[in-house]
Amino acid sequence: MPILKVIILAIVQGLAELLPVSSSAHVVVAERLMGLDPSAPQMTLLLVMLHTGTMFAVIVYFWKTWKDAYFSSRQAFRRFAVLLILATVITGIVGEALKVILEKTLFRGAQKAEIEQLFSHLELIAPALAAAGLLILIAGLLERRQMKDPTLVFTPGTDPVYAEGLLTGTQAAWMGFVQGLALPFRGFSRSGSTISAGLLAGAAKQAAERFSFALAVVLTPPVVAMEAVRLLKAAHSASQAGSPIDLHGALVSSLLGMVFSFFAGLLALKWLSSWLEAGRWYLFGIYCLLASAVVFSLHTRGF
Repeated sequence: MPILKVIILAIVQGLAELLPVSSSAHVVVAERLMGLDPSAPQMTLLLVMLHTGTMFAVIVYFWKTWKDAYFSSRQAFRRFAVLLILATVITGIVGEALKVILEKTLFRGAQKAEIEQLFSHLELIAPALAAAGLLILIAGLLERRQMKDPTLVFTPGTDPVYAEGLLTGTQAAWMGFVQGLALPFRGFSRSGSTISAGLLAGAAKQAAERFSFALAVVLTPPVVAMEAVRLLKAAHSASQAGSPIDLHGALVSSLLGMVFSFFAGLLALKWLSSWLEAGRWYLFGIYCLLASAVVFSLHTRGF
């Protein structure tokens, strides 16, 4: 793949991944506009490696905040770990169940039906963007109308029991559930939907943001591993069919993209935090709704 296209995709991914606007939808649209196949094994590997770059951006950006909130004491860490495991298990159950349902219905009768086929369907990305936009818009507007409660804001040095920002098991469970819904669908923003779910469940916006990106860090490594296995299987099948896949080239391109997505992700996180603090969360919902209309228009034009 040309280096310029990899860099473009990396910047798009890095900027959009950490904003609640669905990076995958933006990357898929960019791929289609550049004549690439989003469902190809090389492209799905590139996509998850771009996610890896933004994962490292999340770790760098949130490390001090996580350290103050989650590692301030053994009690705080234990509470955080329990909530993280709870939400991640729910994500896995919901995501796998949804994948099976889609493969048994949408792709019923197809040979080796895989959920990755959804990646290139703009007609599915458009409604997913709209659904995420509505969720973000509702959460943002309700959050603006609520009275600010200072007890929900974590200040380093306070009692460790509040270090999580008063995120409850129910709130964490809802965030995990919505994250599971976001897994198969390009367009249904993971960060946007999980943070919005937390806000609608009554979580403080700082706590919801922190926990949402902690979930992303846990989720990314197994996804990368699955895509690496998928690429190896596809390379084996292609080799037997007489059209081998350039694994070395795919890996080099993916690593280069990961570096660019890391730096773009850092910029996006600063933007996200400032808008969330300023009560502008709902504006991301409006953007997703507008993006949904654009994607649907591209679909009707044959992209």
